Amino acid sequence: MKTVTRTAINPSTGNKYEIELPTPEIVREAILELDYPPDGIRIISATQLLSDKFQLTDEQRKALQKRGNKYLDLFRYSIVAPAFKYLLTKGQLKQPGGKGKPYRLADVSPPPPRPSGSIEEIYQEIRKRLAKDLLQRIKENTPVFFEKLVVDLLVKMGYGGSREDAGRAVGGSGDGGIDGIINEDRLGLDVVYVQAKRWEGSVSRPEIQRFAGALQGQRARKGVFITTSNFTRDAKEYVDTIDSKIVLIDGKQLTEYMIDHDIGVSTTKTYEIKRVDSDYFAENTGNS
Repeated sequence: MKTVTRTAINPSTGNKYEIELPTPEIVREAILELDYPPDGIRIISATQLLSDKFQLTDEQRKALQKRGNKYLDLFRYSIVAPAFKYLLTKGQLKQPGGKGKPYRLADVSPPPPRPSGSIEEIYQEIRKRLAKDLLQRIKENTPVFFEKLVVDLLVKMGYGGSREDAGRAVGGSGDGGIDGIINEDRLGLDVVYVQAKRWEGSVSRPEIQRFAGALQGQRARKGVFITTSNFTRDAKEYVDTIDSKIVLIDGKQLTEYMIDHDIGVSTTKTYEIKRVDSDYFAENTGNS
């Protein structure tokens, strides 16, 4: 992560010190990639999401600056807020209702830059934009839709047997997502406990610990935790220390799986890459 040096202050002593924070450039890029709720996002909420995304330390999150007689959040007021204002002036964000209201992505985005480079690079860029669009569509839909999406994806990946069997196995909805068990294979020789949450903030270790406890309560050895956001470093490290096998799927991985298994996407064009057939041009010396 690229960083920039900022000057912070200790309110207790008045001493100033330097601290590294993400650069305004990468923060602006991250702001455009946030999942925006239908009613928009405020800077205070975005600051939390960005702090999680860049995995800022407690020291970085709590660093303060002094303006007048007030002590203000350094990352929020020196990096995040200016980044939002910059994107607003560039037309990439909008603020319906004026100053102080939530921000939203602009309705009319500038056309994406024309891809350049190798075919592989162009393909990956198209795929990246598609994944971003998919995640935004998921966030805008209902929890019931999310249930259906997860079941469809698991079945397409070979879990749960038929679509009907998988749907009955997963059952009802819970806290903005689904909770239940699904067959690991068509014969039902083993089951996987599934939990999916449409979150905006990062999923932390306590959530995964509760999920692991739920696995034990179900006498299940395997689990999949799916979220539309991401997981903190502590959450990822925790699953490596327990006996249960828990797979964490964040929003980025979820959309990658959707693209790979044709869930929510369709093929618009297919291009064949051809090469010269050397055998065709080889002389048949046997008949000479």
